[in-house]
Amino acid sequence: MKEQRQQAVKVRIYPTKEQQVLINKHFGCARFVFNYFLNQKKEGYLQFGKSPTKNICSAQLPLMKKNPDFEWLKEVNSQSLQAEIEHLEIAYNNFFKKKYRFPKFKSKHNDKNSFKVPQNVLIDIETKTIKIPKFEPIRFKHRLKQTEIEPNSVVISRNRIGQYYASIQFEDEIEIKESTGDCIGIDLGLTHFLIDSNGMKIDNPRLLKKQLGKIKYLQRCFSKKRKGSKSKNKQRIKLSRKHNDVTNKRKDFQNKLSTKIINENQVICLEDLNIKGMTKNHKLAQAITDVAWSSFVNMLKYKGIWHNRDVVFVNRWFPSSKTCSSCGWICNEMRLDIRKWICPKCGCNHDRDINAAKNILRQGLNELSGCGAQSDIKQKLEKASCCKIESMSPEALRSLA
Repeated sequence: MKEQRQQAVKVRIYPTKEQQVLINKHFGCARFVFNYFLNQKKEGYLQFGKSPTKNICSAQLPLMKKNPDFEWLKEVNSQSLQAEIEHLEIAYNNFFKKKYRFPKFKSKHNDKNSFKVPQNVLIDIETKTIKIPKFEPIRFKHRLKQTEIEPNSVVISRNRIGQYYASIQFEDEIEIKESTGDCIGIDLGLTHFLIDSNGMKIDNPRLLKKQLGKIKYLQRCFSKKRKGSKSKNKQRIKLSRKHNDVTNKRKDFQNKLSTKIINENQVICLEDLNIKGMTKNHKLAQAITDVAWSSFVNMLKYKGIWHNRDVVFVNRWFPSSKTCSSCGWICNEMRLDIRKWICPKCGCNHDRDINAAKNILRQGLNELSGCGAQSDIKQKLEKASCCKIESMSPEALRSLA
């Protein structure tokens, strides 16, 4: 069974030197338009108590191009500039809805540079080129399964090491996977990245920690270079390349693992962690950011939506580690260094993390069904309690792609 879904694919593009110059002009003009109208909104609100609307800003943009001071805005795609006004309006409204902070002015020296092409985009899969207004066809590299793509929009971006990418949004047929009938409870950790209710423990790759010595060395070399020199810029690229390498490895690991979990299970139960609050602990902050739980959970969310899987979140205050998964007895006090314990009521020997995963599974299924544990749920928990503990290294996950 297949369904039409909106999908975005990020591909690497290889613009020529002339195209790079024009792309950089688009970055600068888009940044200028965003900052210019953000300033107008702030001044209008301070002086008159009301900011100019999106339609007023959009109508003002063509008049700006007639001004000799802003003639250079004609060199770029007009639709990309109008898209920046839309982005500003969304950010401005989100602030008043108390969803995000007030939008900031974009900096020229920020690593995040991008502009959107909302229409008139042509993609040729055979010649591997993207055609957008104001540009000659741009080469790109891909592993797309689609033979034809009709894109809705494209976002051109450049990362901190000077690589260019195109994020293509289009409608595609996504295969809806059949229901497996299996359920799994997941407990996320630091020593092990993931512990499930079946007894499987997946090692934490600790990608940042492994490269931390090299990163610190490159950071020291970068700080010693003279400001504004070519050698400092070269050192910045070396440092950024190392950070980019860590990020790509983390994405690869989490994508393969999340795909495996989605393919094998119909219901995935997790704990709703307060990651932002946990990072305030200065002793664990670096380890928590290195493991990147939030990005992994987001992958499970959108892949679950794609393939009709149920991703259930258990309340963070639920005592999953302190509750006996066999009889339900709750231990009032349990230090973090206690990894194994015996239930004083039923005498069951528990591994702390596996026990927590089983309780998360039971609580998640209860919340999903809206009633007590069913007989099939009990069978799954009994089966999980007698499973052997297995360990899977990050290297073993490479075979899952």
